[in-house]
Amino acid sequence: MAKRVLLVNKFYYPRGGDCIVVINTETLLRENGVEAEVFAMKYPENLPARFQDSFASEVNFGGGMGNQWRALQRTLGWGDVRDRFEAVLDDFKPDVVHLHNIHSYLSPVLGELAHKRSVRVVWTLHDYKLLCPRYDCLRDGKPCEKCFTGSKINVLTHRCMKGSLPASTLAWLEALKWNRGKLEQNTDAFVCPSEFMAGKMIAGGFDPAKVKVLNNFLDPVKFTHYQAVDNTPPREDYYCYVGRLSREKGVSDLLEIASRLPYRLKVAGGGPLEAELRSRYASCDNIEFLGMLDAEGVARVLTGARLSVVPSQWYENNPLSVVEALCAGTPVAGSNIGGIPELIDNENGVTFEPFDEDAMSTAITMSMTRRWNHADIARKALLRFGSKAHLQSLMKDIYCF
Repeated sequence: MAKRVLLVNKFYYPRGGDCIVVINTETLLRENGVEAEVFAMKYPENLPARFQDSFASEVNFGGGMGNQWRALQRTLGWGDVRDRFEAVLDDFKPDVVHLHNIHSYLSPVLGELAHKRSVRVVWTLHDYKLLCPRYDCLRDGKPCEKCFTGSKINVLTHRCMKGSLPASTLAWLEALKWNRGKLEQNTDAFVCPSEFMAGKMIAGGFDPAKVKVLNNFLDPVKFTHYQAVDNTPPREDYYCYVGRLSREKGVSDLLEIASRLPYRLKVAGGGPLEAELRSRYASCDNIEFLGMLDAEGVARVLTGARLSVVPSQWYENNPLSVVEALCAGTPVAGSNIGGIPELIDNENGVTFEPFDEDAMSTAITMSMTRRWNHADIARKALLRFGSKAHLQSLMKDIYCF
């Protein structure tokens, strides 16, 4: 009889990296004989799913008191999320419940419910929510680890959630309800996509025996595309940034540097800083904004570029922006922060210290003037981030099948 895995994520459409990982994992499991289904929150853009009628009702953290009250209930694991999840457990009878991004819009109560039925519970971590109530370890734009051990009161003291006392109070209550002891009791394995995150989890008091490292893998469709790319030089005369246009990504610093360098920069992506950055650099001839691109568009930009820059200023986990660039045979100049330096060596890129514009400028200049072995970069990355190796480790070390 085929093994059964229930994947759980707050959204079920390609909204962000967590959603893409869930969708790709579902496909990978099904293609290899595992019965895989999904539980999520109801949302208009969700993909069709077998248990979609049993998804948890939608909650909204904005608006009036009614929305806030429903959001608080969901955060604490109250309301319909329990009954709906238990109905899916009754119907599907999974061998493994694989949690992904579940805080707030779903709830860690799902792990508790599965654990009580003696179902194996594994949890892939896409951010630092189990250590930091804000989730990204940022305070005033800089990395902060005050809540990693001991009390989470700092989220309230510093109003870390959007500078809002109500939002910070909600995050604090959530951290009190779902403390380390309770989360650890209900989870058999915490899956960290980077050694950096695993180290932080252990430093935060989590049982090292339950902390596992498993890198993300590249979408098989993209994998096939990059496998077919001719990575012999020359490349086009530009470098690129592919990702979200937001402050923690360091993109503002990158564009300021790019405006002074003699190389062309192509910027692919959208986000809260897009309008501001487009306006500020509208007259800069060597910066081109491409907007949001589909998978084919991203692949085209990466395979034509001489360099991809990842200037993040927060604890990136195992960023797909680096993984995909390397699989495209494109070297990466990346910040020496979070899980980024684990992916970069002397043969596929360079690192520079975050918040240091001079260091970033030097890294870009050196990389643009260096001759890279694009074919070798792609070959090694495709081997490391292919689905075959990921599946083998997932089945044996995480699911224990």
